Parts: sequence; structure tokens; C-alpha cells
Amino acid sequence: MLNAIVIDDEQYAREELIELLHETKQIQVIEQAGNAIEGLQLINKLKPDVIFLDIQMPQITGIEMLSMLNTDTMPKVVFSTAYDQYAVQAFEENAFDYLLKPVDPARLQKTVARLVKSTQLPSYDAITKAHLEHIPCIGHNRILIIATQDIEFAHSGLSGVYINTGQQEATSQLTLKILEEKTPMIRCHRQYLVNLKAIKEIQLLDNSLAEIMTNSGQTLPVSRRYLKLLKQSLGIM
Repeated sequence: MLNAIVIDDEQYAREELIELLHETKQIQVIEQAGNAIEGLQLINKLKPDVIFLDIQMPQITGIEMLSMLNTDTMPKVVFSTAYDQYAVQAFEENAFDYLLKPVDPARLQKTVARLVKSTQLPSYDAITKAHLEHIPCIGHNRILIIATQDIEFAHSGLSGVYINTGQQEATSQLTLKILEEKTPMIRCHRQYLVNLKAIKEIQLLDNSLAEIMTNSGQTLPVSRRYLKLLKQSLGIM
């Protein structure tokens, strides 16, 4: 379910739209505002997935408010207005959709369906084999094909999942979960998978923690949650 904020200076229009959104059972309205200033404060505080925004409001219009949002972090914006002449401008300002008042429930349902679909992460389960022999990775203006047997470890970071062979590192669009399920690598930490054949040494630390030293000399963390599993996988009781 997506979280939403409704921003409209007309109370009746807000209440009507909130009721229609509630009926879709896919949008949860977490807050509402009667003007753009209140709306901006709520957006920065609550960080909703989507905002339903009126265009014609006093002092600051919906179009002007949209220009005040950070394009990198802004929620999806669905404009609602009684005037269709703003449609072209709304889409030029990166609006997700445009609804005319009074809002038609069937039209709103289509918008909600598109919103839900747009926020779903792609699933690679159907297009990947049961066991992966090669991992496609993104390099500098190229696609690297790395053999699974050559991988020392994989880990997640700010930009995605990184595949490391000991000599090079590249980014993959596959998740750690898929790599865990479809390659010989096992999890040693919430953010790390390791190839057992790449382990040179395991150093046991205090508090049931450990560190792995790989064949290439890199150090990986081992959390207490996965230390037992790692030992069992290596035949250590």
C-alpha cells in the first residue's frame, strides 16, 4: 500500500478524494493540507510515495509548489483540478498524472493501478536459470560477463550489488537474494555473500563475530547470525 498526502485548498474536494482513495484499498492517505506551505512541510516530514495536488490554490499554486521540490527525492505527483488547460504544463513539470474534478472513480482507479505498478521492483526470477554460471555486470560503457566460479564475494552498497573477483569489481542488477539462491555463494553477513572456495582464512573475534580473509587478501565481515552457518558449510562443528 502506498502512502499519500492530499493537498487542496477546498476541504470538500479533499475529503471526497480521500474517500475515493480509501475505496481503492491501495492508497493510504497519511495526511492532508489546505495550502502549498503546509503541504511542503508535510512532504519533507513524512516523505510520502505520492501526493495528490490541486493546481489552483491561493498564494502558491500547485505548479509553483512542484518547482520547489527536489527532483531527486520528490514523491510522484498527481495533479487534480477543474481546469483542463493546465494539463500540458502539468506533464511538462514531471507530473505522474492529471485528474479532472470532479474525480471519476474509474479514472482514479487507473491512476492508482499505474502508481502501484511504477513502484514495484522488477523481478528477475522468471528470466534467470536455476543455477547461474555467469553474472552480467555493468562496467564503464560496457557489460562485463563474470563467471560465477571467478567471484570471491558480492556485497550490497548505495548504488546496488557489487560483484568482486579479487582483481575487479562491477555492479550487477541482480539482488543478493537471487545470487544467494542461484550461485554457490553463501551469506556471511546481511550485506555480504562469499564464495567458499575464495576463503583463505577466518579470524574469530570477540562477541561471536569473525572476519574472512579472501585469497586476494580482502577482508569481509561475518556476523554472529551467519557464523554458525559458515562453519557448517565448511564442515566445522
